[in-house]
Amino acid sequence: MSGYSLAYVALAVDNVDAVATIFARDLGLRRVDCSVGHDRRVPVFGVGASAMALFEPGDPFLGGPAKPGVHHIALAAEDPEAAARSHDIAVVDDGPREGLEGALQVELDPAATSGVRTRFSEPLSIETSEPGTVERIDHIGVASADNDSAIEAFSRRLGCPVESRQTDLEVRTTIESFTSDKYGVVYHNRPSEIVGGLRVAFVTTGDCDLEFLQNFDPAHGGQTENGRPGSTKQDQNAIARFIARRGPGLHHIALKTGDIDGVLNALQAAGHRVIDAAGRPGSRRALIGFIHPSALGGVLVHFVQREGP
Repeated sequence: MSGYSLAYVALAVDNVDAVATIFARDLGLRRVDCSVGHDRRVPVFGVGASAMALFEPGDPFLGGPAKPGVHHIALAAEDPEAAARSHDIAVVDDGPREGLEGALQVELDPAATSGVRTRFSEPLSIETSEPGTVERIDHIGVASADNDSAIEAFSRRLGCPVESRQTDLEVRTTIESFTSDKYGVVYHNRPSEIVGGLRVAFVTTGDCDLEFLQNFDPAHGGQTENGRPGSTKQDQNAIARFIARRGPGLHHIALKTGDIDGVLNALQAAGHRVIDAAGRPGSRRALIGFIHPSALGGVLVHFVQREGP
């Protein structure tokens, strides 16, 4: 099997109009208003081969009141019901329902998808944005309690290929110096200490990936320091706190760009709060930089600059 491609990702945001304006004006994405049900339309942004759809947290399409953030993903399947049956996955509701632009979809039991809210949807035809500041969705981050379970669900069961796995560590090395006016200087290196870490697995869904992030160090703790750039330790803390509050599930969305410092500087100049003022090292030899969720209606977004498609 070759797996499934991402049809769209649903983002629950406070103040849809404000976030849609930022996506269109500051990131140069093309907005298309798509029907949901028979009575309303929502802004959708085609990005690469998939799309981002914006919903108010109380939108009934989400299945009940939701917290701001990445709400669910939809994988493209010509026959959503048949796709669920073929993998022996229970659906949450009693049958298919209308999704974006009337495309039929079914919601899968999260127990079968390692906590990731997932739907099968008939393929969509959303006008995509021209490549510019944002090239495509790079990945969707998932706070994972068990990467092996996630790979079992999305790779072995659904057939989506594993792109890569890695371990991200933040290591502290202490150097002592002994300085004497008679004997000179002696340096002593203490053993390195791991202060933070994540197990990471990337599973491909079309032209983007799901990034499963599992806490590596059980002795996690600490808080993100506001006003300072992020770090591997802070990323680990964020994942651990998310799982403690909400359980495993969708955590953030990452957008691929060719100029991460340029996009972060432009967002700051437009008055938006960022966590990282410049790109910092991240997974897959990339530079990454986060914009604060308060700038995008409660959704955590970061940008990725890396080589490759």
